[in-house]
Amino acid sequence: MASVTLCSWVIHHNSHHHPSPSSILTQSRFRSRSSSLLTFNKPIFLRPKRTVSSLPSPSSTTIVSSSVVTTEDSKSQSSSSSSSFDFMSYIIHKAESVNKALDSAVPLREPLKIHESMRYSLLAGGKRVRPVLCIAACELVGGDESLAMPAACAVEMIHTMSLIHDDLPCMDNDDLRRGKPTNHKVFGEDVAVLAGDALLSFAFEHLASATSSDVSPARVVRAVGELAKAIGSEGLVAGQVVDISSEGLDLNDIGLEHLEYIHIHKTAALLEASAVLGAIVGGGSDDEIERLRKFARCIGLLFQVVDDILDVTKSSKELGKTAGKDLIADKLTYPKLMGLEKSREFAEKLNREARDQLLGFDSDKVAPLLALANYIANRQN
Repeated sequence: MASVTLCSWVIHHNSHHHPSPSSILTQSRFRSRSSSLLTFNKPIFLRPKRTVSSLPSPSSTTIVSSSVVTTEDSKSQSSSSSSSFDFMSYIIHKAESVNKALDSAVPLREPLKIHESMRYSLLAGGKRVRPVLCIAACELVGGDESLAMPAACAVEMIHTMSLIHDDLPCMDNDDLRRGKPTNHKVFGEDVAVLAGDALLSFAFEHLASATSSDVSPARVVRAVGELAKAIGSEGLVAGQVVDISSEGLDLNDIGLEHLEYIHIHKTAALLEASAVLGAIVGGGSDDEIERLRKFARCIGLLFQVVDDILDVTKSSKELGKTAGKDLIADKLTYPKLMGLEKSREFAEKLNREARDQLLGFDSDKVAPLLALANYIANRQN
């Protein structure tokens, strides 16, 4: 089994709480569809005329049980939870469970070459953020790890597919992934493409066939639909296409809306699906599912903002992948559009807004998700 590799994590919290619904969640440029992503109608090409600002703060006087996270006590939730909740042990334990489940789900069998290629990338380590998010969301709404594991494996299979395809010469043309040669460098472009295709199709087979009978068929079908929308032509693929089309564009012709479109679809969509799938199979209510959707969308965009920052501030050795590749490819990034310091400020804002979505949940059960938001915000690779 592949070893678990984790980046260094430092819990960080601003002592001044700024509750504000995310502008990314509430702007009129989004449209809502039942049980689907909130998405842009189309990418918007605007000059960057605005800074990201908060909407008026909600009232902090809502009376809730002391056993849930409130607006008032969320100011100290990060530090208090860190003293009672060992996040590093949690994520290592969950990642080990995910690795075992992935190893079992995709055994080495005939044809050997395609399964070797699938396993090479699928079991190459990584932080397993998406499956851990799926499991944590399931546990938050009252489910357990076993209910969420098939969905968690499915999102990791699809994530791995996207990495294999991203690295191809026709896409990002990368030679290094997770500190190892990329799949096509080892198995050839033809097999790498097919390995990604196989992981994509098997993800849905695994979700549909391996999910416990304790989860109703209706919820399994809903989970399959959510995952399909998240990665299709209005989800991950949409973000990829607009990202490719944006290379080399003049910054004067591009606004933050355009960049947000790319990363809400390209990166946040699958993280959002991870949380939503966990909540669905865990038996969550519609309200709980939607709040976790918004939380995951915030941390999904946060993940990409931090990724953009790391690409220009860390070495290839530190990242485990090629550093500076976005700059070389003349890709649109947050540091390129906003500057490094504004990008860091935006990351802090997204972390706060993600945490606001968890107000009202049980304080013990929500601790992993609060810590996960900080983990993503402060990761170093």
